[in-house]
Amino acid sequence: MFDSGYLFLLIGPVPVPLPAPLPVTEALQSVEVDSSRDRSGFQLTFTLGKASPLQLALLPLGFFDPIATRVIIVVVVRGLPQVIMDGIVTRQEVQPGNKPGEATLTITGEDLSVLMDIVELRIPWLAMPEAARIATILAKYAAFGVVPMVIPPPVIAVDSPTSRFDTQDGTDRAYLRQLATQSGYVFQVEPGPLPGQSIAYFGPDIRLPVVQRALSVNMDADTNVERISFSLDGLAKKQTIMFLMDPVTRKIPIPIPIPPINPLRPPLGLRPVVPARVGFAQNTTHLTASEAAKRAFGIMLESATPVSASGALDVGAYGVPLRARMMVGVRGAGITYDGLYFVDSVTHNIKRGEYKQNFQLSRDGMVSQTPVVVP
Repeated sequence: MFDSGYLFLLIGPVPVPLPAPLPVTEALQSVEVDSSRDRSGFQLTFTLGKASPLQLALLPLGFFDPIATRVIIVVVVRGLPQVIMDGIVTRQEVQPGNKPGEATLTITGEDLSVLMDIVELRIPWLAMPEAARIATILAKYAAFGVVPMVIPPPVIAVDSPTSRFDTQDGTDRAYLRQLATQSGYVFQVEPGPLPGQSIAYFGPDIRLPVVQRALSVNMDADTNVERISFSLDGLAKKQTIMFLMDPVTRKIPIPIPIPPINPLRPPLGLRPVVPARVGFAQNTTHLTASEAAKRAFGIMLESATPVSASGALDVGAYGVPLRARMMVGVRGAGITYDGLYFVDSVTHNIKRGEYKQNFQLSRDGMVSQTPVVVP
């Protein structure tokens, strides 16, 4: 479909989609896939002619119906396949046209976590640690190829069912994200590595310490990005202070500053940015020691990264698709902004003969800690 590779589309009824029939692949105009921290989404646009099989048969028979249709998108670049989306259609739009070829059908969807956000439940969880509750919830989605990867919170507390117990009051996805937020964790569903398989990750927002090919700008023949820009937000970093009651009388509040350092992300900037704002954690004076440690760890994990970059590249020039939640080097931008970054999000834009990506990068400070990056 595009230079140096092709796209493989599976689409059909939940839970097992099949390779897209020929009329569907021929009508496919463009593909957009957004991979970010919280959730991933996709949008497919098809040409909808008056006499096309999509108009006469597939659309009226419910081939693209929301919630009942699953979509798997695989890109193969230089012989290496990569699953960039495994999701469910949530919306369809038809745009009629006055001229031949102008009518379009657009389907929009989200990753498989949308299946966990349909039914609201009220379930009491008695004497179960968080990791056991999460595994029990995710087991319901094994039929869709969802494989759980759960990292237990650093502080584990199991209450007696006669004193108190936790209750789920909402959808599975809302409850899992509530538990993740309490520990400073994230919950997300990642497609792949095989078609029909997804990883349901519950744990800290870590980046794989694997450095991808460098993004090169202003380097003549080695330039492989179309555009890139950098910014420094002086108000992004904040010093948080948490108050706890003294352990003896439980009447005297003690201020405890929480360092704005994410212990799970190595510092990538040689000159870190000093926090310009001071804030106070809310509702902490009643916490027990274990609950306070858990809240402090969560605040550290949520530390903001003041240096960010955004840009676009052509996958044909870059060589391989840039992947989110990993690391990448930047060179050619000058001593202040060269060096390693975390890849926060990537958006894939695919059309016939064209495969481009938009990306968002971040790190904690300016001036690289490494003298060079891998080209």
